[in-house]
Amino acid sequence: MGKHSAKKSPWPGLGLAALAAVALGTAGAALIVTGLDGEPPAPAKGRPLARPVEAAAPLHARSEPVRVTIPAIGVDAGRLEPLQVDADRRLPAPRRHDAIGWHAAGPWPGQAGAAVLVGHVDSGTGPAIFHRLGALRPGDVITIGRAAGPDAVFTVHRVERYRKEEFPTRRVYGPTGNRAELRLITCGGAFDKSKGAYRDNTVVYATLTGLRRPGS
Repeated sequence: MGKHSAKKSPWPGLGLAALAAVALGTAGAALIVTGLDGEPPAPAKGRPLARPVEAAAPLHARSEPVRVTIPAIGVDAGRLEPLQVDADRRLPAPRRHDAIGWHAAGPWPGQAGAAVLVGHVDSGTGPAIFHRLGALRPGDVITIGRAAGPDAVFTVHRVERYRKEEFPTRRVYGPTGNRAELRLITCGGAFDKSKGAYRDNTVVYATLTGLRRPGS
């Protein structure tokens, strides 16, 4: 894994080189098990939103995410695991293949900055929670249920796939101004049997566009 450096880190206390470890280590080999026949869905090309996403004001009070709903790909996940970087400054994958991990030391969903959620693409028995992540399209909606306060509603504005050795760390984790952003990351592309890992990372970019009363 290549080294990266920067004068300022988008996450206090976590250097940009460590962020690269999060991107390449966690969303890489750690998020797969065996590789299924065929590739996970790939992002569509050349389908931008007709107009830019209108961002909502970020939330000041942070609240733990407790549910992730993505109707376009059939995700309704109530198992969320807070994740911390390990001794090697890597963010571990969720323990369960039906769970979504979130980086608890970074911005929480709804706060200003890029909140990061990671999930497995497959398991030893079949597709996992983020297997169809690459099928998301600009305009699709992601709702994050929070332990307190309103649900945070995000709108997808970009879906990309990157070779792991070319992962754009600053673009994914860098400053977002005063916008509350969301990044969903898993593996993608072809499965390299010699390495036991997928070759690419799929990254979904989304912006907070509204709030919703739970249950409405």
